[in-house]
Amino acid sequence: MSEGVTKPAMVIPQLIVGLGNPDSKYNQTRHNIGFAAVDALSRSWHIPITENRKFQGEYGEGIAPGGGKIRLLKPLTYMNRSGQSIQAVTSWYKLPSESVLVIYDDMDLPLGKTRLRLSGSAGGHNGMKSAIAHLSTQNFPRLRIGIGKPKGAANSDNSETVSHVLGRFSIAETQLMSLVLQFVAECIELSLKQGVEKAMNLCNSRTIDNSES
Repeated sequence: MSEGVTKPAMVIPQLIVGLGNPDSKYNQTRHNIGFAAVDALSRSWHIPITENRKFQGEYGEGIAPGGGKIRLLKPLTYMNRSGQSIQAVTSWYKLPSESVLVIYDDMDLPLGKTRLRLSGSAGGHNGMKSAIAHLSTQNFPRLRIGIGKPKGAANSDNSETVSHVLGRFSIAETQLMSLVLQFVAECIELSLKQGVEKAMNLCNSRTIDNSES
């Protein structure tokens, strides 16, 4: 590396946000996989999350694998206003936007695939549009979890897309998603210990399937 060129700082998440909708009718739906991921981290790391009105979400903090402080958040503002809750936490704790890792569903990825990125557009996801608007930048890491497209997606209309996203996983898909969430925890733990960029190699290269159970 030439003189005067500094190596970019390692990106270590300090706040992990899972996107979803709070109403019980949305429990276990594809669109709420971000909530499910944060719930899984909460259990695995023994960090309880409880409703916090100031943050308009369910929130908890504790010590993450690797020894650093970590914060977990599930916005309770409904998906298209997720950014309000995220901004409430980042403003209160004065967290830089690049320390916020957002987990959410992606129809363009098949089941069993995950994608970790350092930045990027919302890609049509309303929760991410809100996050980008409230953080005033696209430069924060995100982890997308594949939920697949509805069958016959090429011809599907908007109502089919909505019913797919707000539908629940089949029994076989639920088993697969449980393995995916274990893998997501591995990816995030690596990002906390060695940085998001290093974790991208692991997270983006594997496809999880039920044969791994």
